[in-house]
Amino acid sequence: MDDTKITRIAEKIKQYIAENLPLFKMTDEELEEKIEELVVWETAGEYFSIEEKVNITQQIYSAIRGFGLLDAIISDDSITEVMINGPDNIFIEQNGRLFRMDKRFESQRRLEDIIQRIVGLAGREVNQSNPICDTRLPDGSRVNVVLPPVALCGPTVTIRKFSKTPMTIERLIHYGSITQEIADKLELLVRAKYNIFICGGTGSGKTTFLNALSNYIPKDERVITIEDSAELQIAGVDNLVSLETRNANAAGAGQITIRDLIKSSLRMRPERIVVGEVRGGEALDMLQAMNTGHDGSLSTGHANSTMDMLSRLETMVLQGAPGLPLEAIRQQIASAVDIIVHLSRLRDKSRKTMEICEVAGYENGQIKLNVLYKFEEDENSTLEKVSGSLLRTKNKMINVFKLQLAGIKQEI
Repeated sequence: MDDTKITRIAEKIKQYIAENLPLFKMTDEELEEKIEELVVWETAGEYFSIEEKVNITQQIYSAIRGFGLLDAIISDDSITEVMINGPDNIFIEQNGRLFRMDKRFESQRRLEDIIQRIVGLAGREVNQSNPICDTRLPDGSRVNVVLPPVALCGPTVTIRKFSKTPMTIERLIHYGSITQEIADKLELLVRAKYNIFICGGTGSGKTTFLNALSNYIPKDERVITIEDSAELQIAGVDNLVSLETRNANAAGAGQITIRDLIKSSLRMRPERIVVGEVRGGEALDMLQAMNTGHDGSLSTGHANSTMDMLSRLETMVLQGAPGLPLEAIRQQIASAVDIIVHLSRLRDKSRKTMEICEVAGYENGQIKLNVLYKFEEDENSTLEKVSGSLLRTKNKMINVFKLQLAGIKQEI
């Protein structure tokens, strides 16, 4: 059966439902049963395969109660990112490559309806007076929405898909991001409560790596996670509190920032604080938490190198406390952050751990870094394919005090 006939039948049934059924009183199950009934009735005169009937039913239900066209895209596990630039331009990332889809939304109004449904599910709002919103789908996928007039090409939606299987270190090893030897060393660092910062560019796998590392946290500890939109999957920790920011409402009130949540978390007797991403003045609160007995904290930040991450941390702290002397900020960073892990997305689209650095203290106005592991390409590398490994440098680890406190005698 051709697509135009299926679309025509779906439109006819949708129109009938909109005009004749009390949708607001019907449960999802009742609506689905009624759609199935109508599809059987409407297709009775000619041959339709069972698959085609199911497809029509899903198409209608999705248009009324789901996310329409987005439902099929989101259910495809091979798609990792969705970028919608107005109703006519849909791009997806599949297997590390970007593609333009040959599908489109029926109209801008339809796309706006879907956006309102997504945003409403997480108890948030987006409109012309508040046109930017970060939210998430019921499955945990991260969503960013920008509406006109800010977005000139029409409503813009970016969805970072949520993995159904929590990321583990074993899977990172399988993907070639790190080796088993380095994974074992990282486990020791997490267990010994080193404060670890993960940095990298967009799409380099920071949240994925943080997820994997966080599963090394001992299961008997109290862990508090703080995120813009909750996506961390920490398995096995019973005493886990997940906190999420909230945007201001239409009246400009009720905003809860990462900064507010970090301050509040300090009164919740945390043993570890995990901040999804630090990108502003909350860096100061995060550093102070690390410096006041909340060791073992984990966080991520955007940066192109480990040195760049330190510079960005300085800038972020200045956003939160403009009058603070640079020397005081650097001392604070040097005493708070123990380890920086730098990730990168390379030319062949693979994600690799490029460097693991120890913050070795503060001297002569500068923060000292001690590189422990560094990624080096080997002779098999080409322009299309990166080959290499994360190698241990000759530098000995300097700050071994936390390892000794934890009773760990192994060398990192």
